Amino acid sequence: MTKVNVHTAKSQLSKLIEMAKAGEEVVIAKNGHPEVKLVPVEPEPTDWFGMDEGKGWIAPDFNELPDDMLEVMANPKIFPDED
Repeated sequence: MTKVNVHTAKSQLSKLIEMAKAGEEVVIAKNGHPEVKLVPVEPEPTDWFGMDEGKGWIAPDFNELPDDMLEVMANPKIFPDED
């Protein structure tokens, strides 16, 4: 276990971070009393299935087509004046 004071931790932070990432326990003390412990962050596992759950929605009337749109699609007219 490595124990350093705040002043030393400020000046050697990069070195202490590397030590913590290597698995060594690093404790920062203030006035001789341990205050914090540096530990590496564990990578979060990527769970692809269901990661977008609840982010999207489909309108209840998604499959319903308004009558005017149905008419246009069923009987398309190239020119508006065409009968």
